Amino acid sequence: MTSPAALRPTGSPLRRFPALVAYVPRACLPGRRLAVLALPCATILASGLLSRALDDTARDAFAQVAGLGIFGLAMPLGTLVIGDAVLGAEVRSGTLGFTWLTPVRFWELALARWLGGWLIALVTLVPCAAVAAVLAGASGLIGPVVVATAAGAAAHIALFVLIGAITRRAAIWSLAIVFVIERLLGAVLSGIAQLSPTWQGRAAFAGLGDLGVLARSGIPEGWDAVVRLGLITVVCLAFATVGLRRLQLTGARD
Repeated sequence: MTSPAALRPTGSPLRRFPALVAYVPRACLPGRRLAVLALPCATILASGLLSRALDDTARDAFAQVAGLGIFGLAMPLGTLVIGDAVLGAEVRSGTLGFTWLTPVRFWELALARWLGGWLIALVTLVPCAAVAAVLAGASGLIGPVVVATAAGAAAHIALFVLIGAITRRAAIWSLAIVFVIERLLGAVLSGIAQLSPTWQGRAAFAGLGDLGVLARSGIPEGWDAVVRLGLITVVCLAFATVGLRRLQLTGARD
């Protein structure tokens, strides 16, 4: 995918960037996508209620349910819905070409799509995680769960933006990475878990909340995991920029 010479970007990116970010929720998340996003949000809220059924302290019960229901299922799927919408879906439909006709740089496009998607996660998935902690009777874990889900969402969306930039089958590859690589292989291989937004988000929650029930040896926890998630985000966005440079748009394709 190449940019016509006549449309080379001019001027400061700061003038273009707000419009690029504002475009994301308006154009990339139609009603059907938002309806699908409501399912992970409901799952997160249900996790808080389900934790009350466990015969354990409120903190440990919420940690156990959140480790699987929030970080292992709802957050990966919720961010997949968002991350695929902001780039992969447009590549498949052929409409990304219209965006590329505007004078923007590759890194601006990748960063704006990621930031727009992350902001959507910050006003949907992350608040649900905070409410889930309240519903579980573990209000003391609101801070840890908010930080962990926000950092995990940032890394996950960056990963899905990267996938959307390098393949036209972004949704299929994203599902394969979430369920096969992250969930199955990451559960037994610490090397994969160290690079997994799912496991690193869970480890951030465990460390920040001092939750031994979620402790796992071999991967960083707490703020170290948050930093790791930040590095994953940056690396994914850097590779997404490279992928956009090589992406060929030929029109709509299923």
